[in-house]
Amino acid sequence: MAENNIDATSEAPSDFIRDIVRGDLDAGRHTDIVTRFPPEPNGYLHMGHAKSICLNFGLAGEFGGRCHLRFDDTNPAREEQEYIDAIMEDVRWLGFDWGTHLYYASDNFEQLYAWAEHLIEAGKAYVDDLSAEEMREYRGTLTEPGKNSPYRDRTGDENLDLFRRMRAGEFGDGTRTLRAKIDMASGNINLRDPVLYRILHADHPRTHDAWCIYPNYDFAHGQSDAIEGITHSVCTLEFEDHRPLYDWLIENLPVPAIPHQYEFARLNMTHTVLSKRRLMELVDGGHVTGWDDPRMPTISGMRRRGIPAAAIRDFAARIGVSKSNAVQEVAALDACVRDYLNQRAVRRMAVLKPLKVVIENYPEGDGEMLDAINNPNDESAGSRQVPFARELYIEADDFMEEPPKKFFRLGPGREVRLRYAYFITCTDVIKDQAGNVTELRCTYDPETKGGNAPDGRKVKATLHWVSAAHAADAEVRLYDHLFAAEEPGVEGDYLSDLNPDSLEVLTGCKLEPSLADLAPGETVQFERLGYFCRDADAGVFNRTLSLRDTWAKAKSKG
Repeated sequence: MAENNIDATSEAPSDFIRDIVRGDLDAGRHTDIVTRFPPEPNGYLHMGHAKSICLNFGLAGEFGGRCHLRFDDTNPAREEQEYIDAIMEDVRWLGFDWGTHLYYASDNFEQLYAWAEHLIEAGKAYVDDLSAEEMREYRGTLTEPGKNSPYRDRTGDENLDLFRRMRAGEFGDGTRTLRAKIDMASGNINLRDPVLYRILHADHPRTHDAWCIYPNYDFAHGQSDAIEGITHSVCTLEFEDHRPLYDWLIENLPVPAIPHQYEFARLNMTHTVLSKRRLMELVDGGHVTGWDDPRMPTISGMRRRGIPAAAIRDFAARIGVSKSNAVQEVAALDACVRDYLNQRAVRRMAVLKPLKVVIENYPEGDGEMLDAINNPNDESAGSRQVPFARELYIEADDFMEEPPKKFFRLGPGREVRLRYAYFITCTDVIKDQAGNVTELRCTYDPETKGGNAPDGRKVKATLHWVSAAHAADAEVRLYDHLFAAEEPGVEGDYLSDLNPDSLEVLTGCKLEPSLADLAPGETVQFERLGYFCRDADAGVFNRTLSLRDTWAKAKSKG
C-alpha cells in the first residue's frame, strides 16, 4: 500500500496552511514536508478527526512528503488497545497509510524523562506538593495573576531527588507533580507553571507497569514532534493558546529539530456532537448501541452506515481549511454521499412495508425473468434479471383506497406501471376483520411488457415490487439524525436534544433475491427509497441516506 494515498484526479486545494507549506519550501526553510496525525487512544475517531486526517495526510501527499501516525498515549487511565486498533483501521479505511511511520509517545518516555531532569537541572522545573484543588486556587484568573507555589523555590538537588523518587513509585497518585517554572503572572494561563508530569499508578496498554509517572500532553506532544522531525505540527484552534508553551519547551530543551505549530478551525456540524467525551457518554449511557452505531458521527459508525470513504474525503475538501470557526450543515456531507452513490451504487428493488398483490389473469405457476438496469448513470454496470410471478409485494404506502387529488399511485380501478414489468390495474381490495387492507387483486396487460403500452396510453406512477415467491426476508433499520436540534446542548443538556425518531426498525421486509448475496458493508440504492448498506448482522440492512434531504424540506416549511 502506498503511503499517504490521495485521489490522483483531485485538484490541489488552496488554503492558508498550504500557503505556509509552499512558502516554507520556496524559501528553503524545509526541503521535505513531514506532518503527523497524533490521536490520543481514549475513544474512537469521529468526523472532526477525519478532517484532520485528510488535511495532514493530504499535505504530505501533495507536497511529496510523509505523514506519521502517532498515538499520544500518555494517560493509561483512559487508553485502551481497542482504541489503538480501531484508529488504525479507520485511517486505513479513509484511504491513507503511514507506511513504516507508526509511532507512540510512550516510545519516548525515557527521553522525555531525561529532558524533564534537564529542566530541573536548569532551574526551570520543580516538584510541587500542591493538590489539584490548591493548584487551581493558586493559578489565578483571566484578569488576576496567579501566586507562586510555596514549593517553587526548592533546590535543584531536592527537586531532582523528589522527581526520581516519584518515578520509583514512592508516592501516591496526585500527591506530587512536576511543574515548569515559567511565570505565574503570565497573561496566558497555560504558562503559569504548567504541570509536566503527574503520578498515576495504572496499567498502560504498551508499557504496562514500567512507569508510574506520565508526561502531560503538552510536554509529550511537542517533544515527540521534534523527535520525529515533524516540520508542520497542524492542530485545531483550541490548542492556539498552548502554542507559547509548545514553543517554550522546544526552546528550553536540547531537541533534535524545531517543529512549529499551526492551528485551523475544528469541524462543527449541525445535529451532531463531535466530542469524544460526549460520544463516550452516549455509549456508556446506552443511548446508542456502541461506538459503531450508524447514528454516531464516528468513522466506524459512518462506515457501518454505508457512507463511502471517498465521500468523506470529498466533504473534507469541499469545506476547506480556515482559521475561523463555523458550523457546517450536515446536509453538506449528505450531498457528498448522494453525489458519490448516485453515480456508483447499483440499483435494486426492496419493499419495506409489504402489501401483497395477486395478478389474477397471470397464469398460476408461471413466471419469467425480466431485464433490470443496474445503474442508469453507468452503462458499464449493465443489467440483471429479476423474477416476476403472479404474486408480488408492493409498498403499502403506494396504495390508497380513497386516494386524494395528487396521489397518482395505485387505487381501486387505477392503472400503474410496475418497474421493468407491466401495467397493472387494481380490481379488488381484501381486508381483515379490523378493516385493514391485507391484499390487492389486480389484472395486468401482457402487451405492456417492459413498461410501455402499444396503444400509447400513459400512466402517472411507476412502482417498485418484489416477487413474493422469490423474495428474501430482511430487517431494515431506518437511521436518521441522532439529535433533533441543530445545535445539541445550546439550550441545556445535550442529551435532551436526542432525536426519539433516530431509529426505526422494520421487520418482514421483502428484498429482490440478489440482495441476499450482498457483502457486508456494500451500499446499494433501493429504488425510490434511498441508499442502504448490508450490515454485519445477518439479514440486516441499514439506511445510509434517503434519496433527498427530507430535513431541509421540513425546515423550509417551518
